[in-house]
Amino acid sequence: MNIRLDVEITPEELRKLLGLPNVEAFNQQLMNDLRQRIKEGAEGYDPIKLFQPYLSGTLASWDLVQKLFVAGAKGSLIKKEERKEEKREEKKDEK
Repeated sequence: MNIRLDVEITPEELRKLLGLPNVEAFNQQLMNDLRQRIKEGAEGYDPIKLFQPYLSGTLASWDLVQKLFVAGAKGSLIKKEERKEEKREEKKDEK
């Protein structure tokens, strides 16, 4: 059974339908702040310093994600070694 549903809807209507917040004003303020900072710092323009307030939390989050992946990989390796050891012990017990 196939069901096809075509809906003509604007992005704003979809956002409201899904209950997502309207971030248009926030985005506009962010862009205005960036434009102002670029104009003020045209001589000593440093893009890292420009975006640092917006990225500081994001970079910390990625560091945490990376640590979680490493911990998960280590845990996986430990479990794999434990399973190998259990199999060795089972073979010894069978003999």
